[in-house]
Amino acid sequence: MSGADAKSLIRDDDVKAAIRRRALDLGFSDVGFARAQGLPEWKADLDAYLADGRHGTMGWMAETADRRADPQVLWPDAKSVIVLGTNYAPSGDPLKLTHLPERGNISVYARNRDYHDLLKRRLKALGRWMAETWGGELKVFVDTAPVMEKPLAAQGGLGWRGRHTNIVSRRFGSWLFLAEVFTTLEIEPDAPEADHCGSCRACVEACPTRALDGEGRIDPRRCISYLTIESKSPIPEDLRPGLGNRLYGCDDCMAACPWNKFAPPTTEPDFLPRVELTAPRLADLVQLDEAGFREVFTASPVKRAGYERLMAGVLIAAANGGQTDLLAEAERRRDDPSPLIQDAARWAVSVLGGQGPGEL
Repeated sequence: MSGADAKSLIRDDDVKAAIRRRALDLGFSDVGFARAQGLPEWKADLDAYLADGRHGTMGWMAETADRRADPQVLWPDAKSVIVLGTNYAPSGDPLKLTHLPERGNISVYARNRDYHDLLKRRLKALGRWMAETWGGELKVFVDTAPVMEKPLAAQGGLGWRGRHTNIVSRRFGSWLFLAEVFTTLEIEPDAPEADHCGSCRACVEACPTRALDGEGRIDPRRCISYLTIESKSPIPEDLRPGLGNRLYGCDDCMAACPWNKFAPPTTEPDFLPRVELTAPRLADLVQLDEAGFREVFTASPVKRAGYERLMAGVLIAAANGGQTDLLAEAERRRDDPSPLIQDAARWAVSVLGGQGPGEL
């Protein structure tokens, strides 16, 4: 039976049910369906975000704004979007390491292999099966194209936008990786999920650098994830104490969400933490050269930040935790060829030498 014949014989509900079953069989945790069409408020919110300069050094957000605001601009032939969530909930307290000043804290999602690789393989498998079954054209995306992932996920019923701006699921809390299949097939959309945050402000109050305004808006220029991953500039000195020992990303706002109590811990091997990335000693990390960095963080998302950004973070963490045994290393790094590392080392020496306060 050809793809065209199959499409003509299968009812819309059957198509949705079959896609959902196939996606779950491939390892996705949740599936929803949305129209490939942006809502006016998406563009208005994005325009305001960019006009305020909240994108910081992420110039690509401004460059791709038109395509990001509406799937029809990104791909005019798209009719439907299959939104997919993959659970990566940790089994223990995701913030435990933030209270161990001699250790470095890496965001839960980055403690093993890069999720992009696994999800892209699964998306391609789902896409091939869809094309063979019903025909049509499709494109797959995993956080690497100008796609409004969170609004689409909300429209497709995976969850709602929490005050921390991330998707919150009644089944998986805040711990969902998002991915999408854009298709030329017309599939009836699912109903959006209602907002269940109520009056809760736990995520807002948990943010160490006060990056959330409580109205569902974030200023990435104050967000630890932006500062330790995306930013190309030195971290502002007034924000450095708030980083504590966070070296790559931050889970505080998501970990604070009460809906996480319903999230089952992930069993995906690629998402289970590697020993060397679970609680790395700052004293070991500060000794790394670039070759050592590449070896320790092979296949890890941490490589995205790069050696210079990570080393600057290690020095800031050492100062925040009062790790005076690393003072000599910080003094040595003041002559590092990297201006980013030099700047962090100078500040760390100042704090550890008693000229400024550091705190975890």
